[in-house]
Amino acid sequence: MTRRHFLSTLAAASQIKAATSEYPNIILILADDVGYGDLSCYGATALKTPNLDKLAGAGLRLTNGHATSATCTPSRYSLLSGEYAWRRKDTAILPGDAPALLTPGRTTLPSILKQSGYATGCVGKWHLGLGNGHIDWNSEIKPGPNQIGFDYSFIIPATGDRVPCVFVENGRVANLDPADPIQINYKEPLPGELTARDHPELLRMQASHGHDNAIVNGIGRIGYMTGGKSALWVDEEISTVLTAKSVKFIEDHARQPFFLYFATHDIHVPRVPNPRFVGKSGMGPRGDAILELDWTVGEIMRTLDRLGLAQNTMLMFSSDNGPVVDDGYRDQAVEKLGAHKPSGIYRGGKYSNFDAGTRVPWIVRWPARIKPDQISGAAISQVDLPSTLAALTGQNLPSKAAPDSLNELPALLGESKTGRPYIIEHAGSLSIIQNGWKLISPSNGPKMDTNTNTELGNDPQPQLYYLPDDPSEHHDLAAQQPARVRILTDLLNNVKSR
Repeated sequence: MTRRHFLSTLAAASQIKAATSEYPNIILILADDVGYGDLSCYGATALKTPNLDKLAGAGLRLTNGHATSATCTPSRYSLLSGEYAWRRKDTAILPGDAPALLTPGRTTLPSILKQSGYATGCVGKWHLGLGNGHIDWNSEIKPGPNQIGFDYSFIIPATGDRVPCVFVENGRVANLDPADPIQINYKEPLPGELTARDHPELLRMQASHGHDNAIVNGIGRIGYMTGGKSALWVDEEISTVLTAKSVKFIEDHARQPFFLYFATHDIHVPRVPNPRFVGKSGMGPRGDAILELDWTVGEIMRTLDRLGLAQNTMLMFSSDNGPVVDDGYRDQAVEKLGAHKPSGIYRGGKYSNFDAGTRVPWIVRWPARIKPDQISGAAISQVDLPSTLAALTGQNLPSKAAPDSLNELPALLGESKTGRPYIIEHAGSLSIIQNGWKLISPSNGPKMDTNTNTELGNDPQPQLYYLPDDPSEHHDLAAQQPARVRILTDLLNNVKSR
């Protein structure tokens, strides 16, 4: 950041602080696998999301907001670090016993806000690794969220479909009985363990692919696990527990600036919504989980209203990547999808190079600063959050911190309709979007993910699309526009070499 840019950022931040008496509280609700077309405020008609609709109506709805990657671990890494995950070789979808990707001393989104006096909390799905590669789940687990800037953490270590199926609070498994120690293995079954592969009769939800290792709560998981029975979560209660922990964090820090990173389990598999939502969508567990997610957002909004905090709280909602329908369980998501289009007008979804892999819902409400009922096509990426929120709180980041993050505060506030100069998307290959033109770089990977029935967008030749005219990416213009292909290839190579 240049000195001139830094001074202008400080001036803008000072104006914000003067206008609101203090920096805002910040809540980021990061949903899991929610597509651009899954919410009624983004065009869904088969179901309604009234709380998210209300949130969008009271603030800014971004139509060109992107996760950095089409899968969860990479996009979450980029969001919290300000660095593209593809710059590292160890940021693929992680097993539940992987070592921590973010380690002490690293500048992260929570450490940035902590520097400005924020109380920082992390609730929900983590999936960024824990420990140093040899985790003892029966003692203190670190490094983890508490070592990279969070004051409080209550997390799902990896995903709902991976062991261990327990919550970890401030580095220790919650409700663990020391007399029943946890054992985890991602290579082979543990002695005496019954597996989903060998005992499908024990399952209440059958797998469509994978998910045939440990059986927890009658559901097959990825990885093997024994012990920890008192600590196992109840799938139907996950959203209720995580929401309650988030509400408690807000209540406990209502008198000071706080940052809450609330990474929901919904709508990731296994989709086992609470009974009060079962059957309410008419679309099976996936649709019911969307309604449960909308309830979660409503609970956070009601808490802010009850505590008188809504006016000066920046409340954001987004998703870690695009949608997937069948992601490993026979939960009727495909059969009951009907006319619903999780990706909206966009092509692909989770795992895909096409735009639905990373173009996600992104809503921002801050009544003290953001005008209501706005829609913006400004380009912004979740990798920008560290620099943007540093600018919001008047900070100048160290030179090597958040290297790919841009200060897009005007776009986040609805004051700029342009945003960042380019978007990088990461799936089987890298894509770049500039001025509406999208280049998908060559890849020899498969064209379809046969497990999830997702178009992956891989091709040994570069692909070029003009999104304003062709948002569904059906007209490849690479052969007609070789000069444009070269320009975008050079720009992508330049970004890669930094």
